[in-house]
Amino acid sequence: MCGIVGAVSGRNIVPILVQGLQRLEYRGYDSCGVAVNAAQTQMGQAAGLQRARSTERVAELVAQVNAPSGGLQGTTGIAHTRWATHGAPAVHNAHPHFSPGPGVKAGEGKGRIGLVHNGIIENHEELRAELQAKGYAFASQTDTEVIAHLVDALYQGDLFEAVQAAVRQLRGAYAIAVMAKDE
Repeated sequence: MCGIVGAVSGRNIVPILVQGLQRLEYRGYDSCGVAVNAAQTQMGQAAGLQRARSTERVAELVAQVNAPSGGLQGTTGIAHTRWATHGAPAVHNAHPHFSPGPGVKAGEGKGRIGLVHNGIIENHEELRAELQAKGYAFASQTDTEVIAHLVDALYQGDLFEAVQAAVRQLRGAYAIAVMAKDE
Protein backbone atom coordinates (compact mmCIF):
# COMPACT_ATOMS: atom_id res chain seq x y z
CA MET A 1 0.00 0.00 0.00
CA CYS A 2 1.35 3.43 -0.91
CA GLY A 3 2.26 5.91 1.79
CA ILE A 4 3.07 9.62 1.81
CA VAL A 5 5.22 11.50 4.31
CA GLY A 6 5.79 15.25 4.19
CA ALA A 7 7.54 17.58 6.60
CA VAL A 8 8.86 21.09 7.11
CA SER A 9 11.35 22.04 9.81
CA GLY A 10 14.02 24.53 10.76
CA ARG A 11 16.59 21.71 10.61
CA ASN A 12 17.47 18.91 8.20
CA ILE A 13 14.23 17.05 7.54
CA VAL A 14 15.66 13.92 5.86
CA PRO A 15 15.94 11.81 9.05
CA ILE A 16 12.28 12.55 9.86
CA LEU A 17 11.15 11.66 6.33
CA VAL A 18 13.10 8.39 6.43
CA GLN A 19 11.69 7.55 9.85
CA GLY A 20 8.20 8.09 8.44
CA LEU A 21 8.97 5.66 5.61
CA GLN A 22 10.31 3.11 8.09
CA ARG A 23 7.00 3.30 9.97
CA LEU A 24 5.15 2.59 6.71
CA GLU A 25 7.25 -0.45 5.76
CA TYR A 26 4.90 -2.93 7.44
CA ARG A 27 2.27 -2.07 4.80
CA GLY A 28 4.46 -3.42 1.98
CA TYR A 29 5.87 -1.58 -1.04
CA ASP A 30 7.92 -2.15 -4.18
CA SER A 31 9.86 1.14 -4.21
CA CYS A 32 10.50 4.16 -2.04
CA GLY A 33 11.96 7.62 -2.31
CA VAL A 34 12.58 10.95 -0.67
CA ALA A 35 12.94 14.47 -2.09
CA VAL A 36 13.97 17.73 -0.47
CA ASN A 37 14.10 21.35 -1.46
CA ALA A 38 17.73 21.82 -0.57
CA ALA A 39 19.78 24.88 0.09
CA GLN A 40 23.43 24.22 -0.67
CA THR A 41 24.50 20.77 0.54
CA GLN A 42 27.56 20.05 2.62
CA MET A 43 29.32 18.81 -0.52
CA GLY A 44 28.64 22.10 -2.31
CA GLN A 45 25.94 20.71 -4.59
CA ALA A 46 23.53 23.19 -6.13
CA ALA A 47 20.33 24.20 -4.39
CA GLY A 48 16.91 23.05 -5.56
CA LEU A 49 14.92 19.86 -5.60
CA GLN A 50 16.99 16.74 -5.00
CA ARG A 51 15.89 13.15 -4.55
CA ALA A 52 16.90 9.59 -3.87
CA ARG A 53 14.83 6.59 -4.97
CA SER A 54 15.14 2.85 -4.58
CA THR A 55 13.46 -0.44 -5.42
CA GLU A 56 15.14 -1.97 -2.38
CA ARG A 57 14.22 -1.62 1.29
CA VAL A 58 14.13 1.74 3.07
CA ALA A 59 17.50 0.80 4.62
CA GLU A 60 19.08 1.04 1.16
CA LEU A 61 17.47 4.45 0.68
CA VAL A 62 18.96 5.52 4.01
CA ALA A 63 22.42 4.60 2.69
CA GLN A 64 21.79 6.78 -0.39
CA VAL A 65 20.61 9.84 1.52
CA ASN A 66 23.52 9.57 3.95
CA ALA A 67 26.21 8.86 1.32
CA PRO A 68 29.28 11.08 1.77
CA SER A 69 29.38 11.72 -1.99
CA GLY A 70 25.88 13.12 -2.29
CA GLY A 71 23.75 12.95 0.82
CA LEU A 72 20.49 14.88 0.94
CA GLN A 73 19.76 17.76 3.26
CA GLY A 74 16.88 20.19 3.31
CA THR A 75 14.26 21.72 5.54
CA THR A 76 11.23 20.87 3.35
CA GLY A 77 10.58 17.44 1.90
CA ILE A 78 8.29 14.67 0.77
CA ALA A 79 8.71 10.89 0.80
CA HIS A 80 6.79 7.90 -0.53
CA THR A 81 6.42 4.14 -0.49
CA ARG A 82 4.82 2.72 -3.66
CA TRP A 83 2.92 -0.33 -4.81
CA ALA A 84 2.98 -0.25 -8.61
CA THR A 85 -0.28 0.51 -10.40
CA HIS A 86 1.17 2.10 -13.56
CA GLY A 87 4.61 1.00 -14.64
CA ALA A 88 6.85 -1.77 -13.36
CA PRO A 89 8.63 -1.62 -9.99
CA ALA A 90 11.70 0.24 -11.26
CA VAL A 91 13.65 3.25 -10.03
CA HIS A 92 12.43 5.45 -12.90
CA ASN A 93 8.84 4.73 -11.81
CA ALA A 94 9.51 5.28 -8.09
CA HIS A 95 8.26 8.44 -6.41
CA PRO A 96 8.97 11.35 -5.94
CA HIS A 97 8.59 12.44 -9.55
CA PHE A 98 10.04 15.71 -10.79
CA SER A 99 9.01 17.97 -13.63
CA PRO A 100 11.90 20.04 -14.99
CA GLY A 101 9.56 21.89 -17.35
CA PRO A 102 8.76 21.62 -21.05
CA GLY A 103 11.48 21.08 -23.61
CA VAL A 104 13.81 19.28 -21.19
CA LYS A 105 14.70 15.68 -22.05
CA ALA A 106 13.28 13.21 -19.52
CA GLY A 107 15.76 12.58 -16.73
CA GLU A 108 17.86 15.66 -17.50
CA GLY A 109 17.84 18.84 -15.47
CA LYS A 110 16.68 19.45 -11.94
CA GLY A 111 13.03 19.44 -11.10
CA ARG A 112 10.94 22.59 -10.74
CA ILE A 113 8.06 20.60 -9.26
CA GLY A 114 8.33 17.51 -7.04
CA LEU A 115 5.32 15.29 -6.35
CA VAL A 116 4.23 12.08 -4.66
CA HIS A 117 0.82 10.49 -5.17
CA ASN A 118 -1.39 7.73 -3.85
CA GLY A 119 -4.34 6.48 -5.86
CA ILE A 120 -5.36 6.32 -9.49
CA ILE A 121 -5.71 9.06 -12.09
CA GLU A 122 -8.25 7.73 -14.57
CA ASN A 123 -7.58 10.31 -17.30
CA HIS A 124 -3.76 10.08 -17.15
CA GLU A 125 -3.38 8.94 -20.78
CA GLU A 126 -5.35 11.91 -22.12
CA LEU A 127 -3.38 14.34 -19.92
CA ARG A 128 -0.07 12.70 -20.91
CA ALA A 129 -0.84 13.27 -24.61
CA GLU A 130 -1.74 16.93 -23.98
CA LEU A 131 1.45 17.50 -21.97
CA GLN A 132 3.64 15.78 -24.58
CA ALA A 133 2.14 18.12 -27.19
CA LYS A 134 3.30 21.03 -24.97
CA GLY A 135 6.88 19.69 -24.93
CA TYR A 136 6.92 17.67 -21.70
CA ALA A 137 9.05 14.51 -21.81
CA PHE A 138 8.25 11.52 -19.63
CA ALA A 139 10.77 9.29 -17.86
CA SER A 140 8.19 6.91 -16.35
CA GLN A 141 4.99 5.06 -17.14
CA THR A 142 3.25 6.41 -14.04
CA ASP A 143 0.15 8.53 -13.69
CA THR A 144 2.08 10.37 -10.96
CA GLU A 145 4.59 11.92 -13.36
CA VAL A 146 1.60 13.16 -15.38
CA ILE A 147 0.41 15.12 -12.32
CA ALA A 148 3.88 16.58 -11.72
CA HIS A 149 4.06 17.86 -15.31
CA LEU A 150 0.48 19.15 -15.15
CA VAL A 151 1.22 21.17 -12.01
CA ASP A 152 4.39 22.48 -13.68
CA ALA A 153 2.43 23.50 -16.79
CA LEU A 154 0.01 25.47 -14.60
CA TYR A 155 2.65 26.95 -12.25
CA GLN A 156 2.91 30.74 -12.50
CA GLY A 157 4.72 31.42 -9.20
CA ASP A 158 1.95 30.27 -6.83
CA LEU A 159 2.10 26.54 -6.08
CA PHE A 160 -1.27 26.48 -4.30
CA GLU A 161 -3.02 27.98 -7.33
CA ALA A 162 -1.28 25.55 -9.70
CA VAL A 163 -2.28 22.55 -7.59
CA GLN A 164 -5.88 23.75 -7.37
CA ALA A 165 -6.02 24.18 -11.16
CA ALA A 166 -4.45 20.74 -11.70
CA VAL A 167 -6.86 19.01 -9.32
CA ARG A 168 -9.78 20.40 -11.32
CA GLN A 169 -8.47 18.49 -14.35
CA LEU A 170 -7.82 15.15 -12.61
CA ARG A 171 -10.36 12.32 -12.54
CA GLY A 172 -9.94 9.53 -10.02
CA ALA A 173 -9.36 8.90 -6.34
CA TYR A 174 -6.03 10.15 -5.03
CA ALA A 175 -3.94 12.10 -2.54
CA ILE A 176 -0.89 14.19 -3.46
CA ALA A 177 1.94 16.09 -1.81
CA VAL A 178 3.68 18.70 -3.95
CA MET A 179 6.60 21.07 -3.62
CA ALA A 180 8.16 23.69 -5.89
CA LYS A 181 11.83 24.57 -6.01
CA ASP A 182 10.99 28.30 -5.83
CA GLU A 183 8.71 28.07 -2.79
